[in-house]
Amino acid sequence: MTEINERYNPAEVEPRWQAAWENGQCFRAATDTSREKYYVLEMFPYPSGRIHMGHVRNYTLGDVVARYKRARGFNVLHPMGWDAFGLPAENAARDQKVHPAEWTYQNIANMKAELKSMGLSLDWSREFATCDADYYRHQQKLFLDFLKQDLVYRRESWVNWDPVDHTVLANEQVIDGKGWRSGAPVEKRRLTQWFFRITRYAEDLLAELSNLERWPDRVRAMQTQWIGRSEGLRMTFDFAGGGPAEGLTVYTTRPDTIFGASFMAVAAEHPLAQQAAAANAEAAAFVEECRRMGTSEEELERAEKRGFDTGLRVRHPFVEGQTLPVYIANFILMDYGTGAIFGCPAHDQRDLDFARKYGLPVIPVVCPPDADPADFEVGNTAFTGEGRLINSDFLDGLGIEEGKDAVASRMEQAGRGERTVNFRLRDWGLSRQRYWGCPIPVIHCPSCGVVPAPAEQLPVELPMDVTFDKPGNALDRHPTWKHVACPACGADAERETDTMDTFVDSSWYFARFASADAGTEPVRRADADYWLPVDQYIGGIEHAILHLLYSRFFMRGMTATGHTDLSEPFAGLFTQGMVVHRTYRAADGRWLYPSEVEKGADGAWRHVETGEPVTEGALEKMSKSRNNTVDPGAIIDRFGADTARWFMLSDSPPDRDLEWSDEGANGAWRFLQRVWRLVRAAAAGDAGAPDPGHDLVRAAHRAIDGFTGDLEKFHFNRGVARVHELANEIEKTGGDSPADRAARRFAVETIVRLMAPMTPHLAEECWSALGHDGMIVDAPWPEADPALVRQETVAIAVQVKGRKRAVINMARDADPAEVEAAALAEPNVQRAMEGRTVRKVVVVPNRIVNVVV
Repeated sequence: MTEINERYNPAEVEPRWQAAWENGQCFRAATDTSREKYYVLEMFPYPSGRIHMGHVRNYTLGDVVARYKRARGFNVLHPMGWDAFGLPAENAARDQKVHPAEWTYQNIANMKAELKSMGLSLDWSREFATCDADYYRHQQKLFLDFLKQDLVYRRESWVNWDPVDHTVLANEQVIDGKGWRSGAPVEKRRLTQWFFRITRYAEDLLAELSNLERWPDRVRAMQTQWIGRSEGLRMTFDFAGGGPAEGLTVYTTRPDTIFGASFMAVAAEHPLAQQAAAANAEAAAFVEECRRMGTSEEELERAEKRGFDTGLRVRHPFVEGQTLPVYIANFILMDYGTGAIFGCPAHDQRDLDFARKYGLPVIPVVCPPDADPADFEVGNTAFTGEGRLINSDFLDGLGIEEGKDAVASRMEQAGRGERTVNFRLRDWGLSRQRYWGCPIPVIHCPSCGVVPAPAEQLPVELPMDVTFDKPGNALDRHPTWKHVACPACGADAERETDTMDTFVDSSWYFARFASADAGTEPVRRADADYWLPVDQYIGGIEHAILHLLYSRFFMRGMTATGHTDLSEPFAGLFTQGMVVHRTYRAADGRWLYPSEVEKGADGAWRHVETGEPVTEGALEKMSKSRNNTVDPGAIIDRFGADTARWFMLSDSPPDRDLEWSDEGANGAWRFLQRVWRLVRAAAAGDAGAPDPGHDLVRAAHRAIDGFTGDLEKFHFNRGVARVHELANEIEKTGGDSPADRAARRFAVETIVRLMAPMTPHLAEECWSALGHDGMIVDAPWPEADPALVRQETVAIAVQVKGRKRAVINMARDADPAEVEAAALAEPNVQRAMEGRTVRKVVVVPNRIVNVVV
């Protein structure tokens, strides 16, 4: 039994219990088909060098789930690894003159030590970094397996090119037309790239979202929008007086508005635009300007709608003699539909803005139900609602859906149209022109073309002797690495020097954790069948689309290649809120750290050292750019890990933002000391078996019942509140009778057991102080007795004319007539009735009484 100190000392206690868990291999998981498994995983971190408060919150949430499920008897897998490839390591190599591998592995060592100080119940035996050759050799194997299944291919495409970082950027990495890291204006180039054929599964990826019932609705909606299924019509317009013989093909979801068409528009990358640019310097300048724009739909929405008239015209398919001008437009995406549209200004806001700028006709063809077709006009806002078709020849009077069908039928009969389903989702371009990434395992031979690297040559390892004194991909400049013999014919050939997008590394790591020691295959099938899918995945909402969507694709690909037998990787998903803090600025505009400021007696903020006035700013996500960060290491050194964990769980619902404050941390620290005092008092005297009829014993069982439900629903802050309430009940229970002592002891042990997933070090120390031989980490979860959870009395609110006037305590399930009589006898109720006759009394059992006068 631990000697009971007067104060709880985390600096001494926490390392001791962390060592005990490690020595006992308490969290090491093994496949055991005789037990029910539970796989909990937090999104693994990028090894930037230091953990931040976002990490503390994320991993605390996951650790509570893992420890709770372990106590419930599940075989729990809770692993940790490192998302270690990426551009920051190359930038560090360039700026700090250190190799990316050295920078990365040093950062991993630092962050691992910090994470261990949090007391996380992690199975470190499964740890890996994605930059480990033993990890990416299996990723290369998966790439080759996908290649055999035609799930990966190579083609030329338009890409976003960062001229400073010298690499391709995804659309989401282009912010206001600039690279997300370099800040340099992005260019559009045509490059030959590798792609994953994610569009093969577009329909399935969309349909299966409805079955992911334990995913946030918000995330499912975001993925639904990203996949973007639409039903429409591909229709071809013939050119009038010159132009390609095959005509101009567009995709539209609104063929019913064809009689409102006043122009055609093509993307800057469309072949027509390229032809125009080759023949006309003004067209070329406009196309170049479009290439410097942002590529996300949001940026195109915000940009001024501009165009260049190519001089070409197409014939209207239904109006004899009418032609429509063909523009190159800056708001058309080449990778959606056909990269060409017909513009109907009256019923699309972008088209309307464009038409107003260039003086094009605006013809309303859909009339609102409450408007007169004879005088309905469109001003500066397009009408996009429901209505009947007008000004549309054979479509007049039809509804929108009927009109779509009629136009589609006529175009199909003429051989100039085809109904089709389209998706916004595009195949995943995975090529990146950088060194610090997983090498793409193919060889380019002048005679044989693209040849897969032989399996026995995997991994294709990155060379260590590279330099970063020049911009661009260091693999391209290496004197020997890329020069190899063709595996097929033996001729001189070259390796692929592009490496994989780092999203690939994180799209299957959860499967590798299931059998991290598998030597010859990416995963052992028996392990994958047992552990997958992940039962509870936890991470930020910022990964709601790409990471999760790519992981879902990879799971399907691994099933197609025989590595797994399921389609969805994550059965449950929880997205936690951010950790935020106030920002502070000095008089000269410098951002100040929270530790540099203090509030004076007058309520004004000042600099700690100079005393100069400081401006308090808004609550914002903790970030180095604004210096509003708090060092987790300093918090743990000052208060201990359990204080940080308890505050993270207690302050707000975990799916909402949490404001870090010194006051909150101090409050958490004080409560942990309070619990320690309760334990010392309970351990000081003898106590027999608790009396089930004792009010405090009943309160403890209610706390167990409520707290358990809270954990199951991720209502951790509610669970914390229940512990506070039980602590209050313990302190209110006076008396020194055997029954009182036994009840207090039982209630204190209940608090310790409930807090164990949240404050594991304190719980272990308390458990030992209470005389238990084993560790609480091995103790089962407490069970609430249903008979003791049920309260014998209930508080019932009494309302008069909709306002609460009194609260009465009644026996549970009391006769409604008794409840009514008690309610009407309340003095406050009598006063509120003001002598008026009672018309009706509505009694909702055990909840409320409504008096109608």
